Amino acid sequence: MDQKDYYRILGIERGASDEEVKRAYRKLAQELHPDKHPGNKEMEEKFKVINEAYDVLKDSEKRAQYDRFGYVGTSPGGYREANFGADFQDLFSEVFSDFFGAGRRHAAPERGADLRYDLEIAFEEAAFGADKTISIPKTSYCSACGGSGARQGTSPTACQTCKGTGQVRYQQGFFSISRPCSVCRGAGTVIKDPCGDCRGAGTVRVTKAITVKIPPGVDVGSRLRIQGEGEPGERGGRPGDLYIFLSVSPHPLFRRENDDVVIEVPISFPQASLGAEIEVPTIDGRVKLKVPPGIQSGKMLRIKGKGIASLQTGRRGDAQVVIKVETPSKLNKRQRELLEEFASISGEDTTPQRKNFFSKVKEMFE
Repeated sequence: MDQKDYYRILGIERGASDEEVKRAYRKLAQELHPDKHPGNKEMEEKFKVINEAYDVLKDSEKRAQYDRFGYVGTSPGGYREANFGADFQDLFSEVFSDFFGAGRRHAAPERGADLRYDLEIAFEEAAFGADKTISIPKTSYCSACGGSGARQGTSPTACQTCKGTGQVRYQQGFFSISRPCSVCRGAGTVIKDPCGDCRGAGTVRVTKAITVKIPPGVDVGSRLRIQGEGEPGERGGRPGDLYIFLSVSPHPLFRRENDDVVIEVPISFPQASLGAEIEVPTIDGRVKLKVPPGIQSGKMLRIKGKGIASLQTGRRGDAQVVIKVETPSKLNKRQRELLEEFASISGEDTTPQRKNFFSKVKEMFE
């Protein structure tokens, strides 16, 4: 039996995930599509082979059968080899459906594959929401033939092998077994005069511009779903969906903690000692903030309602202003004299944290 190695054809390992199978197929389909190699029969054949491999490996049942027996459907001799192991349950149900005339007539509609798009947005766009236009390379129904695959003015005709049923019946001793027709692949129809645009595939590769509405409050890892913007379905199946995975660019001033926005603000030693009113940047603009006298470096002051809206409740978080007291790095002569005078007249009451620290040190060594 001439068996094809579908895994080798797609360039993947036998244990590849469904996503890896899709990725490998899409890459090869873009490289080998007949539109890129007009008139090249070799490329057309390769394109058919990778489609055959993908048709088997994307379907869990077909893939399981292929992994077990090395083929799917019928053997090259025109019948499926008998095997009454794990696959017997499926064979048994099919035999009885044939006895009672209830066998499947056509392959069922199949939902299209989902697509993924990774989108990076700005910090402000995550906070307030935005409308973003993205370009998605995808498969779409051919506009020239309406997805039928047949040249305009013609239509697919009934398959002569299965007489339009999509199924071929094989006699194997006592059993009568129906399988999808290998000529029309269970569709029941064949295309004698293919569409010139899609070469009978019924689909073409396009780049589609899609406007995405990003709600306020999204964060890194948020996922948006756009229904029906995935790959088209097969045999009338509904299209897949488009999933957009978001990442957020870091901001030079702000960072996010849940729904709060954190910013570190430096102030001078005199401002920290005497208190001050300062201007603080928030995602809504500048806000005046009172700094109490004697504030310590690392102290956090909160501004209500200046954070990010919650995706669940819509309520906005707060702005957390972390105070950083800046020590002067350069002093002129007069400044140094004043600080030395200040140091000489300062008692322990002016530095309570320092006093408390050294009291604990003293107790530890007594």
